[in-house]
Amino acid sequence: MMKSNLDPLKTSSYDYNLPKELIATKPVYPADSAKLLVYNTETDTITHTTFKSLMDFLPDNLSVFLNDTKVIKARIFGEKESGGKIELLFNKPLFMDRYLVMIRGKVKVGTKLFFPLDLEAEVLEVNDDGSRIVNFKQNEKKLDFLSLVDILNEIGHLPLPPYMNREDEEKDNEDYQTLFAKNYGAVAAPTASLHFTEELLEKINDKYDVNYLTLHVGAGTFKPVDSEDILSHPMHSEYFEIGSEAKKSLDEAQKVLAVGTTVTRTVEYYARTNKIQGECDLFLNPANTPIKVDHLLTNFHLPKSTLIMLIASFVGLEKTLEIYEEAIKEKYRFYSYGDGMLII
Repeated sequence: MMKSNLDPLKTSSYDYNLPKELIATKPVYPADSAKLLVYNTETDTITHTTFKSLMDFLPDNLSVFLNDTKVIKARIFGEKESGGKIELLFNKPLFMDRYLVMIRGKVKVGTKLFFPLDLEAEVLEVNDDGSRIVNFKQNEKKLDFLSLVDILNEIGHLPLPPYMNREDEEKDNEDYQTLFAKNYGAVAAPTASLHFTEELLEKINDKYDVNYLTLHVGAGTFKPVDSEDILSHPMHSEYFEIGSEAKKSLDEAQKVLAVGTTVTRTVEYYARTNKIQGECDLFLNPANTPIKVDHLLTNFHLPKSTLIMLIASFVGLEKTLEIYEEAIKEKYRFYSYGDGMLII
């Protein structure tokens, strides 16, 4: 049933009911056996297929862009000086070896936290949104980002999204990274890319101009929009980088396929600002539509999230809800380890 009084600028319009059993907690094997819903904007038709058949639906003369970020084992467990247990989720580096984190447990400025391998964090600031700014030391020596990542990857856990409702397992170390993950910095995987097998990737590389850029997915990607009006939402920012080859391809591309919402936001931010590096805080929605990306390959996203609003920036609110309704009816699996959709 389509809701009446839909307003693309109202957060409530982006709500939908998802049966719990359609939330994917594990991927399918092989990865390209996941379902794929193809929406053709020209013919206004939906086709149900699988990722294995992706190439059958892609137009010629396409430049394909993928995100080569790599997920850090960003979730670590330790204790306070008092002995109280603490959980810390690393989010991203700031300036001067300061880091943005989320901490489960009560902490105030000056609190010191202790973790395995002599890793120590000191709380420097407590932000209104619940996040914290800390520095990290090992044996009294301040840690830069790359040294910290090495330690986190040794003592930490992959930060699976909360809706999976389970602890990470050994298999996730492989499943929750893309085949081309290269640059550490993300706390969530660019999930549309998890569907690629070596074989599918090879086919795409053989036929198309394939490029990699980097956007380090932050914890803000899961944050629901709390404001009644979507334009009042303070959009999270994430670090991105576009190398010279990818920039050249973008400038010359006839048609752009963005694999994932992270790639879409990066490409669109570049198209608007000409910046090839920095913090991307672009919020795509029906009031701010794509100007560079022609086609999108993505997963199914949370209700009231900036990501479902990004889908609506391509096809409009009503069509987005219609596609999601169809996916639920056809029992598609939703979210990070779920099935996908292609907008062409």
